[in-house]
Amino acid sequence: MDERQKAEILHVLKHGTFEIEGLLPWSSNYAFLGRVCGLKAETAVTVEFPVVYKPRHGERPLWDFPQGSLCAREQAAFVVSEALSWEIVPPTVLRDAEHGIGSVQYFIEHDPERHYFTFEGDPDYADQLQKIVLFDVIINNADRKSGHVLIENVVSGKGGETAVLVYPGRLWGIDHGICFHVDPKLRTVIWEFAGQPIPEQQMEALAVLHAQLNQTDTRIQRQLNSLLKHNEIAALALRLTRLLQQGKFPNPGPGRHYPWPPV
Repeated sequence: MDERQKAEILHVLKHGTFEIEGLLPWSSNYAFLGRVCGLKAETAVTVEFPVVYKPRHGERPLWDFPQGSLCAREQAAFVVSEALSWEIVPPTVLRDAEHGIGSVQYFIEHDPERHYFTFEGDPDYADQLQKIVLFDVIINNADRKSGHVLIENVVSGKGGETAVLVYPGRLWGIDHGICFHVDPKLRTVIWEFAGQPIPEQQMEALAVLHAQLNQTDTRIQRQLNSLLKHNEIAALALRLTRLLQQGKFPNPGPGRHYPWPPV
């Protein structure tokens, strides 16, 4: 997806007309499936696509994360994904909607029966999975379940135009509400690369992000400052520094390192 196309998607997500279709029953917090309809900023073409809306008021209390912060963490995950140029997280914005401020994310059409455990070890997905693993290490993802890795299907959109995300077979990562904690909390089902060297191209992307986080007044710093606490951003930069120094995919640490349930 080029930058112009992505900007148009984000514009519609942020400013389009929002309509709730129903509650997603399997979510641990209130999450709604809905649709956003709006005009592309440059072409004035009407587009409509499905979204997942997670309102701040629907977040259940957690002992280790500040109340009402999960939707901002969803947005912060998208910011980091974009800074890496890996497009792991679908386009995501924070906006006001029917139940108040929340994250609104482009819904990836997928088969729920196809998730990480169904293609674990498949070399066709190795590069994408390695990027997801590194991304999870950086953001300290406490909940990378198998079902949080989706394979996109091709589905036509409404409004006379094909859905804007059409990457058949591409992997996407979702559900990043419990990330960016200052304490080690990495819990993931993807350990197939543990101990292996990080490929050179991925190391280069990590180094670019590291430079952006350690320079003064960069775009990602401004974005994250509005979403996370200063100590959480500092912890993010420290995890990235350690990952670059080690140059290898991490091994499972002591204690709990798998999410529950795993799917």
